Amino acid sequence: MQLKKLIESLQPYTSYTGEDVEIKSIENDNRKVSDGSLFICIKGYTVDGHDFAQKAYESGAVAVIAERSLSLPIPVIIVKDTKRASSVLADVFYQKPTQKLQLIGITGTNGKTTTSHLIDAILKEAHKKTGIIGTMYTKIGEEIQETKNTTPEAVTLQKLFHQMVEQKVDTAVMEVSSHALVEGRVFGCDYDIAVFTNLSQDHLDYHGTMEEYKKAKGLLFTRLGNAFSSEKPKFAILNKDDAAANEYETITAAHILTYGIDTEADIMAKNIKITAAGTSFDLHSPLGIHSVQLKMVGKFNVYNTLASIGAAIASNIPMEVTINALEKVAGVAGRFETVNAGQDFSVIVDYSHTPDSLQNALQTVKEFAKNNIYVIVGCGGDRDKTKRPLMAKIACEEASYAILTSDNPRSEDPLAILKDMEQGVKGEQNYTIISDRKEAIAFAVDQAQPDDVILIAGKGHETYQIIGSKVLDFDDRLVAKEAIEERKNDTVL
Repeated sequence: MQLKKLIESLQPYTSYTGEDVEIKSIENDNRKVSDGSLFICIKGYTVDGHDFAQKAYESGAVAVIAERSLSLPIPVIIVKDTKRASSVLADVFYQKPTQKLQLIGITGTNGKTTTSHLIDAILKEAHKKTGIIGTMYTKIGEEIQETKNTTPEAVTLQKLFHQMVEQKVDTAVMEVSSHALVEGRVFGCDYDIAVFTNLSQDHLDYHGTMEEYKKAKGLLFTRLGNAFSSEKPKFAILNKDDAAANEYETITAAHILTYGIDTEADIMAKNIKITAAGTSFDLHSPLGIHSVQLKMVGKFNVYNTLASIGAAIASNIPMEVTINALEKVAGVAGRFETVNAGQDFSVIVDYSHTPDSLQNALQTVKEFAKNNIYVIVGCGGDRDKTKRPLMAKIACEEASYAILTSDNPRSEDPLAILKDMEQGVKGEQNYTIISDRKEAIAFAVDQAQPDDVILIAGKGHETYQIIGSKVLDFDDRLVAKEAIEERKNDTVL
């Protein structure tokens, strides 16, 4: 695409009358620049892209988008906000890809990943070709790509959608983080369905207050637009059991489908029965009453299921197809995932890293636990410090015994994080502190008796641990298996 044609979308903010050049790619990382690239200078939290414009030029950039003048022998287009400009330019350069497929966005504190995979399973059961963008990975058809953020920045995001269009994907399902909404990463995304899972404390290091966090999540529902279309109707799928849903109803012009368990809603689960083998309930929806038998365990998974059913109804998928798909899903990696190495006690790995998700996971364990419950839990460094004592408090209240340990300490001292956590359990006797996560898991495995349950919380599917500037190999599931095998060997000896 020619530069002059591309930047027409930025009007009235800028104009360019110099020599035209062909743009072959758009990049905001100078390390990815090649011949023919348009380089966009983004101001980050730790680095400023303007400082790398010279390197981008040396790597082949033929034009630059910036917020200030730069001494370069190539066109420099100055705009007020390069982040906003990157969203506009990426959408145009990649030919407005989200207008060519169905786009489902999911936001909320917990449940986004599981809900996205449930929706994906339903769509595939309906013979749709799907794409997923989220915490675990990006998937285009059956091709998996790694992602760094839950929601990628705008240029990467639109490129992924373009790839989906080229691969003839019918529907893209994506997790939409509050950070991405505030930072405008999803500007230009033409959402057809927006799903709200729940709202509980998280990311206050970024948003400051729960009110601001709630407003950030609500931005997704304003992005559904203000127009009505019979050909491509927009839907908001809202968890009526969460008070934030009432506010989100008022800020969207989209059609609304509500779901819930305790509050009257369009889609409801009644007569819920939870066992160690799965969860059953009676589904009440605008399409009638149906029985559902899930392989997944827990009330929180009932909510995720209801949210996915709402998206399926909005997508005109028959209920029989939806239920068939849901009943086949064994689970999602790192989400209440069992670790079985032939032991006579249960080990469960879960991504629960917020007070609410930890409490939900432990309360689910209590539904079927026959004996003691051990929980291994930590809190991430360089993140919301106010949830640390809450996490420890919940661990001690809901479990028989808690082992407080490291999560991803990042640049913080692990012992300082644990000290913050311990503020919430002063006076309690049913916990210990073991900073080394591997040792903490081994301790719980060694203590476990027949029919006990160990919940390893916080990291879920992650296969790394960030300590300082180092990213180390670490998978709770593998570490737990190794600890179980070592215990077996010690017993034999």
